[in-house]
Amino acid sequence: MIIAVDGPAASGKGTIATALGRHYNLPHLDTGLLYRAVGREVRAYIDMPDLEDRALVVARDLDTDAIDPEFLMSAEVGVLASKVAVFPGVRQALFEAQRSFAMQPGGAVLDGRDIGTVIAPEADAKLFIVADPAIRAERRARQLEARGQTVDREAMLAEIVARDERDRNAPHGGFRPAEDAVLLDTSQLDIEAAITAAIAEVDAAIARKSAF
Repeated sequence: MIIAVDGPAASGKGTIATALGRHYNLPHLDTGLLYRAVGREVRAYIDMPDLEDRALVVARDLDTDAIDPEFLMSAEVGVLASKVAVFPGVRQALFEAQRSFAMQPGGAVLDGRDIGTVIAPEADAKLFIVADPAIRAERRARQLEARGQTVDREAMLAEIVARDERDRNAPHGGFRPAEDAVLLDTSQLDIEAAITAAIAEVDAAIARKSAF
């Protein structure tokens, strides 16, 4: 069983995907960490003309088992990730890693921005998680503050909005709900309610598929 969970930054997709992995006893991959890892490795060259070449080398050699989320969750790394994600070569290199994870025996849960449209269009269940930008910015601010980081909330909201725009206009065009994805708005849901709603939607999707 493959479950695809897509959506913009801080929509709650990572929390939901982690919970789905536990509920269905499936391995989970936060695919955004792959791009964050590449972005962090090339941060010294982010304004250099050879950035794309450097990012491609890192993406091809990336050891997904060695990724440590604790070093990748800052707002700065999120910006770096969105900048390297526009490079076709980087996306292709990381596509292979994501596709391999999705197709492992027994299945998997993957969350990102183009899982249901590009990485695993044959997924058994597809969710697209959304939330109001101001709410997402507040969630991300609290998340970073819990890690001891100081956050400028106005700047955080501006970055959330700017990143949404970059993602929507990315040349690969994968950031959109798949035609058969279920839209889940978490703006007014707490964590438990969002997880409960997601599980219900996945159960319904599996039931629909098994009926054919």
